[in-house]
Amino acid sequence: MNFRHRSGQKSEPEINLVPLIDVMLVIIIFLMLTTTFNKTAGLEISLPTADASGKQLPISEEIIVAVTASGDVIVNGRTVDGKSIENIASVLAGARPAKGTEPVVIINADAQASHQNVINVMQASQHAGLTRVTFATRQERNR
Repeated sequence: MNFRHRSGQKSEPEINLVPLIDVMLVIIIFLMLTTTFNKTAGLEISLPTADASGKQLPISEEIIVAVTASGDVIVNGRTVDGKSIENIASVLAGARPAKGTEPVVIINADAQASHQNVINVMQASQHAGLTRVTFATRQERNR
């Protein structure tokens, strides 16, 4: 037996990648099996219905605001020119009764109306000094 190292031939060390790949695959499989997935993209919202047996205010103390699907705002049957908060606020201030009592702004928003348009009406009522804002609701039929 010849145990002498030959000086002319040097061998390069080799790294075997097969065990490394096996370990990585086992780790990936373990992570896939133990990971839980939560559905957060969609929220299920159950909208409340309202009981219409509350106190009814006289007509002179109400300002009815309708928001259409196209975004038009109608205050007491009068269409507001433009959709800006300032225009809506000036019409709301003009619709305010001369009495000392503060009227209630009732917002009738179409189901297809933009949320931003409804928020604009709420901000316009605040700018006009009208702090009592409510939404028109539909009474539940099956009770």
